[in-house]
Amino acid sequence: MKTVHEVSELSGVSIRTLQYYDRIGLLSPTDRTEAGYRLYDDAALEKLQQILLFRELQFPLKDIMEIVNRPEFDRSKALEQQIELLKLKKEHIENLIDLAEGIKALGVKELTREGFEAFDTRKIDEYAKQAKAAWGTTDAYKEFEQKSKGWTKDDRENVHKQTMDIFREFGEIRKSDPGSPEAQALVKKLQDFITEKMYTCTNDILSGLGRMYGAGGDFTTNIDRAGGEGTAQFACDAIQIYCGK
Repeated sequence: MKTVHEVSELSGVSIRTLQYYDRIGLLSPTDRTEAGYRLYDDAALEKLQQILLFRELQFPLKDIMEIVNRPEFDRSKALEQQIELLKLKKEHIENLIDLAEGIKALGVKELTREGFEAFDTRKIDEYAKQAKAAWGTTDAYKEFEQKSKGWTKDDRENVHKQTMDIFREFGEIRKSDPGSPEAQALVKKLQDFITEKMYTCTNDILSGLGRMYGAGGDFTTNIDRAGGEGTAQFACDAIQIYCGK
């Protein structure tokens, strides 16, 4: 665990900004000391990296909060798209450097269309538009956005806690048969909870979530932290049996 001062020194993000991120529900501390000071674990630091990457790509905080807090946020997919956007920006900057160096060396004799192509950002803008569409326009996300409208930071944390409580129950039976009545009842409980609190969780959506739970990364780490090592894979296996996959 790192204190808010340590996170600020490590990331270069001011303490005031970290406090603001907490206040608006963008990045909540993992825990607090008895004196009330914020503490952050590795998962929170990874989320901060995601936020800072989006900020580098000039995404508004409102858009970032909607993306990283969505239930099915796929960190690996987001990274792939962020890398592509950064490459496009790198290409754009290199073209501007080449143009500036050419002007310095040769001067500007004729202002043609080619002399302004380096300023064209349409390729970047179009890719960013497509990426945002992929992150935030599914029917499930729209339903979640509607249901979560007006949620406070405490509301979000409570839903997260209740979700992790279900995975703790998975953890208690993770060494048993994922097709057992107990495991299948927990899958139904998870599906009903997601439908009630977030969005209509069809079997297809649930199956996709299950695959993400067992695929490594943030989902697997957080679920295993809640229920013990192997919980995420056990939940994944139980979900696939429930969904007939």
